[in-house]
Amino acid sequence: MASSPSYDLNRVRAAARADTEVNFGFWAYLMSDVVLFSMLFLAYVNLSQRFAGGPMPADIFSLHGVFLETMALLASSLTFGLAMVSLHQGRKNHIIGWLLATAVLGIYFLWHEVSEFVHIIHEGASFTRSGFLSAYFGLVGTHGAHVFFGLIWIATMVAQLAIKGLTPPIASRLARLSLFWHFLDLVWICVFSTVYLPGILAGGSS
Repeated sequence: MASSPSYDLNRVRAAARADTEVNFGFWAYLMSDVVLFSMLFLAYVNLSQRFAGGPMPADIFSLHGVFLETMALLASSLTFGLAMVSLHQGRKNHIIGWLLATAVLGIYFLWHEVSEFVHIIHEGASFTRSGFLSAYFGLVGTHGAHVFFGLIWIATMVAQLAIKGLTPPIASRLARLSLFWHFLDLVWICVFSTVYLPGILAGGSS
């Protein structure tokens, strides 16, 4: 059962709109991230065949592992969407619950990615081994760093909700965090389609 709101729900909803002046500024930040990831994707495409006698994508990628990572991150996008639905309904406890679910999925994704990096490096395929590996670690590692900071942001918002309740400023921050998190999901779909899937399929057809 939702607690009685001690705030103006209409003001909360208005603050969470994507077209407010503050949120528009955050769109500008996301555009800078688009430029960053575009450069990393371009570098990967240019270097993806530079193996220098080292391992190829099919030698180090696991379709099963990448599939689990992808499902976790896509599911986290759904749970964050449900958090925003709860925001518009004024249900603080529901928002916190969905944010925690998002965080658990994000932590699982990040743990899986770090485990993959450790395994690859343990096999002697560090980022200095070839152009392909440098581009791979640069692109996937940058995305992982964004997920890490997104998790810190989620933890901060959960704490603010628990202490201050659902206020318009917090709703505005949640709207920006939602944009950020969904952006990371879109980037990951591009990573999966550009890095993992072609590499694994090329190895299977060889």
